[in-house]
Amino acid sequence: MSHPPPNIPSIQVRFFAQLRSLTGVEAVAIPVRDGLSVGALMAQVQCDFPPLRAAIQSGSIVVTVNQEVARETDLLHGGDEVALLPPFSGGATPVESEAFSDHIRIQTENFDVASEIQKIQRTSKRIGAMVTFLGTARDFSRGRSVSRIAFEHYPKMAEKRLTEIRAQALRSYDIIEATLIHRVGDIPIGDPIVFVGVGAQHRKEAFQACSWCIDTLKKMTPIWKKETTSEGEIWVEHP
Repeated sequence: MSHPPPNIPSIQVRFFAQLRSLTGVEAVAIPVRDGLSVGALMAQVQCDFPPLRAAIQSGSIVVTVNQEVARETDLLHGGDEVALLPPFSGGATPVESEAFSDHIRIQTENFDVASEIQKIQRTSKRIGAMVTFLGTARDFSRGRSVSRIAFEHYPKMAEKRLTEIRAQALRSYDIIEATLIHRVGDIPIGDPIVFVGVGAQHRKEAFQACSWCIDTLKKMTPIWKKETTSEGEIWVEHP
């Protein structure tokens, strides 16, 4: 794609994970015509980037505009950020989000599980049950040895999704507090990757909420995992 002429409104189209590998670029600027819809843009992208055609036509790609899921009929405007998202590491379509919270984090650095548990416990003396999930980087996956794991995310949108998951858990389960943390970048084998901690008055609700949070996180959050194996680098998509 060529760069739009000066003084003509444009949008930025971003590609993530395996889609970036297929296109060879991270982002392109496209001039905005009057009435350009998301559907028309996707048709244009298929022409300009033939390697994406099969994925777009299969319906496996999620399109967002300014970090919100878009419909084909939505119209685009100058300055919009459009993102093409391949299936997440858990594989599903993201949902609407709410305001950010201090109880969700996406970070490159490691975290201390004991400290995170203590933070949750300090929020209320009514907490009588704590349930946590800790995901770690393993050296074997789907029949292959893994020497390196890296995570990529869509900044801002990933934080929005984690915030929405926490808010929904607090609404749907009889719990007091929940924390969700996910690391990105290169993760050494054996290191923690993701933490979910839930505090409640009773264990049943804490177990249910923690299980729901990690399952939903893997399905709804725009985070992608790349494993380095003896067969090369592989972007992981779970069913």
